[in-house]
Amino acid sequence: MRRPVLAVVWFLLFLTPSALWAAPPRKANADVPSPHEIHHAHVFASPEANDVRAIAIASNPGSTETLAAASAAGVHLRTTPESGWHTSPELSALAPAFAVTATPGGGFWIGAWNGLHRLEGPHPVRTEPIPGPIVAVGVAGDGSVLAGGPNGYFRVSTDGVQSLNLPATRYLARIVQGPDRAWWLATGMGVFRWDGSEGDYLRGQADQDSFATRAIAFDDRQRAWVASLGGLQVFEGHRLHRRVEPRDGQPSGDARAVVSGPDGRIWVGTSRGIARASNAGWEIRSGRRWLVHDEVRDLAFDREGTAWIATAGGISSLRRETLSLEDKAARFHAVLEARHVRPPGIVEKCQLRTPGDLTTWAPTDDDNDGGYTALALAMESYRYAVTRDPKALAAARRAFAACELLREVSGIPGFVARTVVPRDWTEVHDPNETLSEPAWAESQAGDPRNKRVPVRWRPSADGRWLWKGDTSSDEITAHFFGYLVFHQCAADAEDKARLRDHVVKIADHLLQNGYVLRDQDGKPTRWGIWAPERLNHDPDWEMERGINSVEILSFLKLAHHLSGDERFHQAYQSLIREHGYDRNVLDAPNLNPAWRTYIDMELLAFAYPALLNLETEPRLRRVYQASFERWHQAVQADGNPFFEFLYGAYRTPRRARLEDALVFLRETPLDLVRWDVDLTGREDLQWRRFPEVERLQYHRRLPIPEIGYSRTDQNPWLATQGDGGRTESDGVFWLLPYWMGRHHGFVPGVTTSAKPTIPMKSMGFTPRR
Repeated sequence: MRRPVLAVVWFLLFLTPSALWAAPPRKANADVPSPHEIHHAHVFASPEANDVRAIAIASNPGSTETLAAASAAGVHLRTTPESGWHTSPELSALAPAFAVTATPGGGFWIGAWNGLHRLEGPHPVRTEPIPGPIVAVGVAGDGSVLAGGPNGYFRVSTDGVQSLNLPATRYLARIVQGPDRAWWLATGMGVFRWDGSEGDYLRGQADQDSFATRAIAFDDRQRAWVASLGGLQVFEGHRLHRRVEPRDGQPSGDARAVVSGPDGRIWVGTSRGIARASNAGWEIRSGRRWLVHDEVRDLAFDREGTAWIATAGGISSLRRETLSLEDKAARFHAVLEARHVRPPGIVEKCQLRTPGDLTTWAPTDDDNDGGYTALALAMESYRYAVTRDPKALAAARRAFAACELLREVSGIPGFVARTVVPRDWTEVHDPNETLSEPAWAESQAGDPRNKRVPVRWRPSADGRWLWKGDTSSDEITAHFFGYLVFHQCAADAEDKARLRDHVVKIADHLLQNGYVLRDQDGKPTRWGIWAPERLNHDPDWEMERGINSVEILSFLKLAHHLSGDERFHQAYQSLIREHGYDRNVLDAPNLNPAWRTYIDMELLAFAYPALLNLETEPRLRRVYQASFERWHQAVQADGNPFFEFLYGAYRTPRRARLEDALVFLRETPLDLVRWDVDLTGREDLQWRRFPEVERLQYHRRLPIPEIGYSRTDQNPWLATQGDGGRTESDGVFWLLPYWMGRHHGFVPGVTTSAKPTIPMKSMGFTPRR
């Protein structure tokens, strides 16, 4: 096997393991609160009511504001801070309504199928003799109105109603008064400007700029931003200043709305969501996490800075809340305890019977429940090391007790079940089934290594649980990572004794069965293979050779460290000296896109720490560090905080991308629901088959709010992710690197004693001791 050239070895390699673990923490910057957006969906009872064309906000006397939305079902009103939208037969009679604009005095002008209406309070008053339909309405600072539609243009002022013979097309979209006091019209023939006496079209080069304009807004420099089919056009006076197109960061050239926000930023509504200007370029908000529908028609802001967004599927509001990382951790931890810990202490996602509706949550099972529970064990152990909060220690012990039960429940010495569920559950994932011979042949043809497992679920000896077998390498690797952190950061003498017994039994199972997990059928599980004859000599296992070599060496190293039993050290040395597992380790990260998976990258992250922390022999330390370095080079572009803090702790903080990791923690949305994210329609992105070939991926790293990432074993570059809002993440993907970063001094914080969340007794069980 080709051996890669070893990198230059830093002096850090020669520190003792205890020094590595207890290195003085790096001083982190202050935990400065940052803004977080919270989306609220406002969905009406009918498709017509959700077909919202325009929205406006009027200031009322006192502290309230009124929102008005024009839709195919008429007009809906909402008074803030009062909750709830309401309508009336009079307002419904305006259906379909096309336009709504606030007046300086607190009312609205509404353009509807049957003309122009003034709304003062809840009752619309029709303005005679203006015929309908009226599709656009503009209000001037003096209260005068310019309205238009297929039947022409009309001005309403204190002098009455005047029909205008403007030389402008009747393909009209929007009317606004500019800072120059002229009327600006977005039309299907370009931007028309009328100063009250003469009018003319403002156009760029006809071969480059679309004449199909939809909306106009003015920034603080009095420039006109025009939304059009083709992107944005920016005018300074009468001159086209520049264009903003998808290649400049717009998600779509199909711009439908534009507004200048309270902070001066330009917000653009497109057929693919919202884009808004920022110092770093354009921020995109799309998908159900942020919008009830991606087709945005209009935007308005209330005095609190909340954005109200009219879409083809209802109304969205984006409210900002400022949180420190510590505040965010407390919020995520409350979510974890409220909905994501189920008896006997298993930690994982929950299902939502109604997509996105957290009141309809229910516990569920997953193939990797045991592994995810072990990650919660590591997280709580780090939290206890930082805060000394007894509730963190109790939660860590609860997670460890669940891991113990997974071993005990199988009845096979040292064999760890994937997961357990209460015996009375009637629905589980992967239920027992017997495939027909043709169906099994079809499965084998696609995967020659597949294992036929007709019985996945079995009752426990005490009758309390159903346990799931066919356990994979993923679970064992995650378990051992959790045990290492628990031992180092939280366990007392009694905990360590239990932990030692538990780990020894698992390691004994592997030794006695030739480095495989042997299930109740007496055969190795599908993925639980670490045996030399398979990794080194079976071509079907070449993909796992390096990764599984790292894993088994880390298991044996930890078992020997906890127990002092020389059998594990001798097995460790045998795999290295007789079977070349140290050479395998050098090639552990599979970098070929055909073989690479993020599951493997995560598993290596779990397995490296035991080797880097516990190995003292200089040559092996160089081997492990070289492999670790190669792994980090493959993942550093992701900005993943778990990966970066791990690298900073075991390699050198100077080369870890710590700021990228902190940005990830700050920008992760508060909404943990797994909404669908589909970026394939974004015109600002290019597509590739890298770093993995099986699915489409984008070409540049996107901000966390724009993607569907919610777990470290998922590829953050995927163009499509999510499950339709049917599950909620447990938040451990964020909490684990947060508390790990706090422990190593990479993440700022001031906690000395964490506030309690939801008491464990509310879950219906108590931790074992």
